[in-house]
Amino acid sequence: MSMTEIRDEQQPDEAVVDDVDESQVDSTTDDEVVEDDDIRDEGDIAADYIEELLDIADLDGDLEIDVRDGRTYVSVVTEGESNLQRLRTGEAVDALQQLSRLAVQAETGEFSRLILDVDGSREARKRELDELVDKAISRIEAGAASAALPPMSSYERKLVHDLAAERGYSSDSEGEGRERHTVIRPIAETSA
Repeated sequence: MSMTEIRDEQQPDEAVVDDVDESQVDSTTDDEVVEDDDIRDEGDIAADYIEELLDIADLDGDLEIDVRDGRTYVSVVTEGESNLQRLRTGEAVDALQQLSRLAVQAETGEFSRLILDVDGSREARKRELDELVDKAISRIEAGAASAALPPMSSYERKLVHDLAAERGYSSDSEGEGRERHTVIRPIAETSA
């Protein structure tokens, strides 16, 4: 039974009084606790959903939930040999991530921004994006005014923006919907 259901079943005139040592009371506000609970709930809901899918598909994997910068990360990990490689492709991870986000939204009524990683697929994709950014910069250094990368998800575009900035280049997202992509440019020098 969820916390919400427990609270809904209590009668308004019921009260529980405990002797509380004021020095042991946590100083966090109710809003802070709710936000932390919401994040954990999002991870738990997604992990339950993914675990069911793994069971149905007879795939091996353990689930880890992490929260970084207010965003939930769910990782499916394995040790040793595993049949999880079938889910490591970018398309499969993105599809499973979208399904997990929908499962969270269906249960919470809130939009989910969780990130899913399957057996290191995000790190592998980051290395691929790193190579794409290097190639784009090489084209710019060879004389191109800008270099457009292929369409990608908002998460991947964010990684590209960060990688370009680390190398001293600017980047913008252009296009709409599935055609949204990143364009890398040299940073315009300001005149003194």
